[in-house]
Amino acid sequence: MAKKPGTNPKGEFAFFNVFYEDGSQRSNRRVPAELLGGLDGDEPARGFIMEQDREIAEKSGRPPLEIKSLDRVAAKKK
Repeated sequence: MAKKPGTNPKGEFAFFNVFYEDGSQRSNRRVPAELLGGLDGDEPARGFIMEQDREIAEKSGRPPLEIKSLDRVAAKKK
């Protein structure tokens, strides 16, 4: 059944494009917004995504990739 418009909470997650050392990219990786901000800015997102990558690599049997850089995805304009 479809949800009513406006029932999804906004600002719950921040989205990041992740670039890896091997040249690959993953788009729109979700990070809880509560981890971000303050003096560290977006740096806690790197640790959160690294932990996700480690879990994914463990399940797939492949070594995790090294993150080269993170870029926050800009908010959509209305």
